[in-house]
Formats: sequence, structure tokens, C-alpha cells
Amino acid sequence: MIPRVPFALFVISHPRNSHFSGDHMSLMHSSRTLASLTLSLLLAASTLNAQTATTAPPAPTTAVLTTLTVKADADRSKIPGVMPQEIRDTVRLYLDGKIQQWWARADGRGVVFVLNVRSVAEAKALTDTLPLSKANLADFEYTALTPLTPLRLLLTDPAK
Repeated sequence: MIPRVPFALFVISHPRNSHFSGDHMSLMHSSRTLASLTLSLLLAASTLNAQTATTAPPAPTTAVLTTLTVKADADRSKIPGVMPQEIRDTVRLYLDGKIQQWWARADGRGVVFVLNVRSVAEAKALTDTLPLSKANLADFEYTALTPLTPLRLLLTDPAK
């Protein structure tokens, strides 16, 4: 990937702009040097990023973000009968360390969990045990979470 160089840097460093003299030439030389340095740094960063991306091991899934949404066409009269057991089962999952965090959705249509599991399949197996899922009253969306791997770039020794 070749990084884009701002048009202003191109204009300043272009040879056709050499009609300036004196202080202007010094400014032009400094601008040209700055443009070259910027381009070199951008190329080095993109090369480092490409090397890191190809050599870094894949990031492990450390948790799964799970969104429970009550189905739009769910029979709402069934929900109050299911909720006492849903709450008990959810609290058990929390006390067993399977739920790291949980929130109510602001739109009132469900909850969001951060599950302490290593795969979406494991998260689905947990949520399939919940009464709202068993009664087919809720949909679930799953997003695997990993460490923020671009931070590896901060650990690269520039001397190597």
C-alpha cells in the first residue's frame, strides 16, 4: 500500500517551483526535506504494519459479546411467566463466572452480556439453556472479542 501524500507537499517539493530564491529557497528545501521524511515514515510504518500482520499469531477469543433481543413477533403474554427462571439462570451464570458483565438495553428490548467463553459456539451453548431461548422468545447475536492486536506495533523494537 502506498500512502497518499498531501497535495500541498507535492506542490512545495515539485521541481517546477524552483523559481524562488533566497529565503524562499531555504523554505523550499526544508519543505522538500519534510515531505521526503514524511513519505519515508509513512512507507516504513506501512511496511512494519504489513510485516507485523503477517508474522503475528492470530489473537485468541477472550470473551464473546452477546446481545439478547426479545423477538418483535414474540407473544408478550408469555414473557412474565418465563422471567423468574430466566433471572435465576442468568444469576447462576454470573455467579459461576460465565457472565463477566451485563447491561439492559436502553431500548428495553433485551440485554447485553460479555460472556467469559473462548468461542461463539460456547456462548451459544450457554444462551441456548436460558428460558427465553428455549421458549423461542429471543434472538441472540454473538461477537467474538480479542485483545486489541494493533497494540503489538507499540512493542516493536525500532532498532531491529
